[in-house]
Amino acid sequence: MPLLVMKFGGTSVADLARIQNAAQKVKREVERGYDVIVIVSAMSGKTNELVGWVEQTSPLFDAREYDAVVSSGENVTAGLMALTLQEMDVPARSWQGWQVPIQTTSAHSAARFLSIPRENIDAKFAEGFKVAVVAGFQGVSPEGRITTLGRGGSDTTAVAFAAAFSAERCDIYTDVDGVYTTDPRITAKARKLDKIAYEEMLELASLGAKVLQTRSVELAMRYNVRLRVLSSFEDTDETSGTLVCDEDDIMESKVVSGVAYSRDEAKMTLVTVEDRPGVAAAIFGPLAEAGVNVDMIVQNISEKDLGGRTVNVTDMTFSCPVNQVARARKALEDAKAAGAIMYDDLVSDTDVAKVSVVGIGMRSHTGVAATMFKALAADGVNIKVIATSEIKISVLIDRKYMELAVQALHDAFALETAN
Repeated sequence: MPLLVMKFGGTSVADLARIQNAAQKVKREVERGYDVIVIVSAMSGKTNELVGWVEQTSPLFDAREYDAVVSSGENVTAGLMALTLQEMDVPARSWQGWQVPIQTTSAHSAARFLSIPRENIDAKFAEGFKVAVVAGFQGVSPEGRITTLGRGGSDTTAVAFAAAFSAERCDIYTDVDGVYTTDPRITAKARKLDKIAYEEMLELASLGAKVLQTRSVELAMRYNVRLRVLSSFEDTDETSGTLVCDEDDIMESKVVSGVAYSRDEAKMTLVTVEDRPGVAAAIFGPLAEAGVNVDMIVQNISEKDLGGRTVNVTDMTFSCPVNQVARARKALEDAKAAGAIMYDDLVSDTDVAKVSVVGIGMRSHTGVAATMFKALAADGVNIKVIATSEIKISVLIDRKYMELAVQALHDAFALETAN
């Protein structure tokens, strides 16, 4: 039998009525001739509730017990989904992570997959079961303890199962009907994409688009899993949603496919750092050890007169999430106190946003940067930092101009039109 993986997020299984709605979609695929592996998240809000209970009980909690508690939300959903399907005369069985078993590393709350053996689920399909409902977000460590994959881990579970079982496709059901050229809440001109390349989706996900979890896209690209994003709340068919696929499966695409943004960014600058070999490592090593997620980096070289002796100095600017500024400042101040680095000042700006344009067409087209910068300048948006890659250009700007910048770039690249 051909096999399909279907994943339902928290809003798609928020209550019994929505579980029944999701089960109807599963039944429809079974009637089309598929064996189906269903990956479910916890019911909407349940994971936050469980995390809150853990933190109230034990502020300095044991991560192993945290995983034991927090993973239980998916177990409830899996059981309810299997029961609902059985009431619809669809042979279904629920599976917790340890029953598959989904084998992961021992990094509790941030585990990664080691392997997903097929034997147990394949045996049930051979017995006549048509649906395996698997609790997402969880696995089992080599020590036999329950692990979790981090927030958004059910997306990653779904892609991993699609890869392990050579599924025809992995359908991600969520509360939106696909991937858009930008956030429709910012511009009404945003257009749903029929297809998007893995690399573009990965960039958009990492830059702030909330449709898919970044690790799930990485996994899909590595194992060439065809992903489809579609709505749980609409009638769907084979052409619904957005297909995330290999670049070769897209006949022709626009130079820019989408505009992404991240509101909660900060810019930090080390002023007058001695320019010498190893200084970058001396700065970013402590930041990495402190768990600071550094993104854009800009270095400016100048000269400084030290009593008749001229030395090269640098200003080092980087961006990071705004909630990591205090951690970054402490790491750099500690490094300075230890004599690892010297600088005159550490300046932070916590009122910035990151706006990016993404598109595989940038590889073969010129003028994208010029178009972007002209559009921003025309609306009076000043650029603080620029970073580029092969298929992306990102800028840091004042946060108050973020929505204006997104709208201006969406118009500049005519993303509301398909061609």
